[in-house]
Amino acid sequence: MLWKGIHERLCLYEADAENFVLNTSNTYDMIFIDAYDGDDIFPRQLWDPDSPFLKALSNRLHSGHGTVVVNLHSDSEVLSADPSISHYYQQLLPMGKHVSKVCRAYKSVLAGNGKEGSSLGFTVAVPWVCNTSLVVCRGSGMNARHSSRDSIMNDIASKSCEVENVLNLPFSFSQYIKSGFTLVD
Repeated sequence: MLWKGIHERLCLYEADAENFVLNTSNTYDMIFIDAYDGDDIFPRQLWDPDSPFLKALSNRLHSGHGTVVVNLHSDSEVLSADPSISHYYQQLLPMGKHVSKVCRAYKSVLAGNGKEGSSLGFTVAVPWVCNTSLVVCRGSGMNARHSSRDSIMNDIASKSCEVENVLNLPFSFSQYIKSGFTLVD
């Protein structure tokens, strides 16, 4: 049984994220957010730590095992700031100031920076499409304060192999995890 039956309860909602979260009273195991406007900007009201959205999202997320995945576009300012860095290495750089702020806000509000048990926040970069996926997990069984980056990454890579096999996925997560994994402070 995958994820204690979560796969049997997966439902997809396509809606305005802020309106959806603010106007529901349901509790969710997993929430995926891909919320860019027409100008390719992730709206501030969806990542401001004092916003009604993040507070409501925290209340809608299962307190014991809730997970949020946020699609973010890479914004590393180092890319344009230093012409001596080759294009290849620029693509491997993790994230810039804006994405870092978004990640810290989500982790702080949703996971409490690890204060409430074993919570975890991390990103996985997919450089060739200039995206970074932020994952914040409550009750993950891992705590970045007490585990090394490599042990957490290896645990996640191992679990991803299980998911790949159970779902018979046509691709592997391993390449993304091992090359673009960053813990969120």
